[in-house]
Amino acid sequence: MANTDLTALTGDYTIDPSHSTIGFTVRHAMVTNVKGAFDEFSGSLHLDGSDPSASTASIDVKMDSINTGSADRDGHLKSADFFKIEEFPTMTFRSTKAEALGDEDYRITGDLTILGTTKPLTIDLEFNGAAKDPMGNERVGFEGKAEIKRSDWGLTWNAALETGGVLVSEKIKLTFDISAIKNA
Repeated sequence: MANTDLTALTGDYTIDPSHSTIGFTVRHAMVTNVKGAFDEFSGSLHLDGSDPSASTASIDVKMDSINTGSADRDGHLKSADFFKIEEFPTMTFRSTKAEALGDEDYRITGDLTILGTTKPLTIDLEFNGAAKDPMGNERVGFEGKAEIKRSDWGLTWNAALETGGVLVSEKIKLTFDISAIKNA
């Protein structure tokens, strides 16, 4: 992928949710990790291959689409204890800065809004490449990760454990596997 002509990638892209994942990992009961994802989201990218700092990203996530593999847990996460989806149905990310770090590594910083609270989030990204798919679509792929402290966005519900500690960790690991199609 080092031979990819980034200037040829310049343009506007739409994130393909059927080939992308927005996921998270949280420590549960201080002994194991629970993973989940959001099944419904949309977004767009503007890539500038000659000036990566002019690139942008925008993502809207439907909070009702949270999926941890447990209907009971998903219901609790949608409730007033956590995401309050009736009042705050969408989580958003709007980039404010993009940086090329060298090789295939990039960093994008932006505003993450959860529960009506907006805080900065920095995502480290790896460019996975570009290809034309069998339908003739020009695609790009990125893999990213970030960590947040959930209380920064007002996500403070917890339960104490008899053995000490809490049920839900403060730190949340976010993962992004993004495939985007170049707009015609």
